Amino acid sequence: MALRGNLRDFTITQLLNLINLAKKTGTLVIEGPGDFAWVAFREGKLAYAQIGREDNSLAAILQRSSKISAAQYRMIKERASNMTDKELGLLLINAGYLNQSDILDSLQQYFIGVVRRLFTWVEGTFRFEADQLPPSGLIPVRIDLENLIIEGARQLREWEQLQEEIPSLDMALKFMDRPGTNLRNINLSVEEWRVVSYVNPKNTMRQIAQATKMNDLEIRRVIYGLLQAGLVEIVRPGGATLTNQRMFPTTNKEEQKSLVNRLINRIRSI
Repeated sequence: MALRGNLRDFTITQLLNLINLAKKTGTLVIEGPGDFAWVAFREGKLAYAQIGREDNSLAAILQRSSKISAAQYRMIKERASNMTDKELGLLLINAGYLNQSDILDSLQQYFIGVVRRLFTWVEGTFRFEADQLPPSGLIPVRIDLENLIIEGARQLREWEQLQEEIPSLDMALKFMDRPGTNLRNINLSVEEWRVVSYVNPKNTMRQIAQATKMNDLEIRRVIYGLLQAGLVEIVRPGGATLTNQRMFPTTNKEEQKSLVNRLINRIRSI
């Protein structure tokens, strides 16, 4: 099976489905607009995944999953930097720090998380390198693709809907004229409050996404929720400089004070 093409023609979900059905062994290499990724498979099952130069050593993955502490991670990097993941895994198991299940679960969740991030990649090129696998020193895992494919299909439908609602991230946001009545009974998530802190006609949605470290899907999802709640509206950007200074939606001093107090109390409660 020769796989090479553009993500505009084949989505990540479709590629996973092809690899799953054909039970292929090899590595899918994806080059996006600002990053690249490798996803390896053994007989149609996920075996490995990496985005860019992100540290995906066993020690780093175990720290992210809270299996080891930051101090233990630093010690491993200093004293066991020459060990392969297999050797380190055996050392940690034999020393009684972790069991095999801890290690495999951490690896599987990390690789699944990488593939989930790839679902938002809609621009770029890909190629499938048949029979190419990661180095032998890595711990082998085998993850069924069926659930990931279902999740990817659902996320693709959501992405298409959000693109229809918010076709361009180069527009800006402003508060509705009188949001006070809307804010009283609305509970915003931490991510929504982070976006709210940048709502200003001078900030494009793309700039807000960069400032809050959200990808295109995540920022559209949050903004869609704010639009549905009647808190913001989309406007043409009034400037190019990113400003973390909220423009008050009203000139009434009492309403401004009430809005600020509610925002402060909400942030303190998070």
